[in-house]
Amino acid sequence: MGTSVESLESILEKNLPADELNQVWNILYGENHPKGNGIPVEAQEIADGHNFELKVHSFNAALEQLRPPRRVKVGLFQHAHPVPTTAPVLDQLNALHKLAERAIAAAALTGVNVFCFQETWNMPFAFCTREKLPWVEFAQSAENGPTTKFLKELARRHKMVIISPILERDQFDVFWNTAVVIESNGEVLGKTRKNHIPRVGDFNESTYYMESTLGHPVFDTSFGKIAINICYGRHIPLNWAAFGLNGAEIVFNPSATVGALSEPLWSIEARNAAIANSYFSCAINRVGTEVFPNPFTSGDGGEPHKDFGHFYGSSYVAAPNGSRSPGLTRVRNGLLVVDLDLNLCRQVKDKWNFQMNMRLPLYADLFTRASKPNFKKQIVGRGLSEDQSEKDLTNGN
Repeated sequence: MGTSVESLESILEKNLPADELNQVWNILYGENHPKGNGIPVEAQEIADGHNFELKVHSFNAALEQLRPPRRVKVGLFQHAHPVPTTAPVLDQLNALHKLAERAIAAAALTGVNVFCFQETWNMPFAFCTREKLPWVEFAQSAENGPTTKFLKELARRHKMVIISPILERDQFDVFWNTAVVIESNGEVLGKTRKNHIPRVGDFNESTYYMESTLGHPVFDTSFGKIAINICYGRHIPLNWAAFGLNGAEIVFNPSATVGALSEPLWSIEARNAAIANSYFSCAINRVGTEVFPNPFTSGDGGEPHKDFGHFYGSSYVAAPNGSRSPGLTRVRNGLLVVDLDLNLCRQVKDKWNFQMNMRLPLYADLFTRASKPNFKKQIVGRGLSEDQSEKDLTNGN
């Protein structure tokens, strides 16, 4: 599909009359959720002046007698790499910082409280190359690196929580795929790391970093309890569930994924997670095509190539009741601003009773046994053990 389609929404809007389009939105994205309360002129001017889409949406909860609404605005920013990957490292970093400053300024004008970038936003997604230089030169300290220092000032200026996914270099020169959480006062609240590392196609990330050892932390910020499920972790339902068990109200999924590999999964996974765990999920994807100087292979017998393919953007937010926002474009930079009421999380729990029906001891026992090397699957039928069934299949019986 590449860049030939701007978005699913654009196709529907061009081809359906207004009344039918509204019904389609209700079926696809959920009923009775307004698109938003308008975009400030100054924010739109920044977006237009720097060629990025600006879209707003909102989710409401029922009014309660004892709890006031807990309204929070989240901002998701997707972007293409603004300069060639062959440019000097410092030039690339400076260009990305300028792009980020404009996006955060527009977000601040719309009232965003929590802002999240895409995966390793301050560098090209060079992990396909298996090369170390110059790409590891983008790696920084999570606490004191130049990107964190830059964003701490913006967080303080705009009184905004900022989530900054970067390539981290720790004190032992070990690399990690990390998300830094900066509080609205400009202080680093903490960090989390990528729990699951892909080994598929061009995603050669284990050449650079391994799985996190930090667990599933939830950050109690000025604007609610948030967590970050980095990229490939969205394919692992237990990963999403663990953030819910730790009390997350919003889980961000900063990603970098391409159309040929995952686009049919994209609109489903974060939305499923929001439903299953009764929280808001925010899926942010890179956009554009990044070309690298040296060809690389995918380990599938195909021809060497110099790019991953098209990162298809399409960032969106899903609510615990199963509704979702429209997505950003597949082909352009974009900022999605979503106004949500955190009270909806508990209201959905009360309605569906998923948490009451989790039966954690049942699954804890299964997973404990499955983690052992002598695990036997619970297979019923033919009166045979699993071992005997495998022997019969080998013999063609």
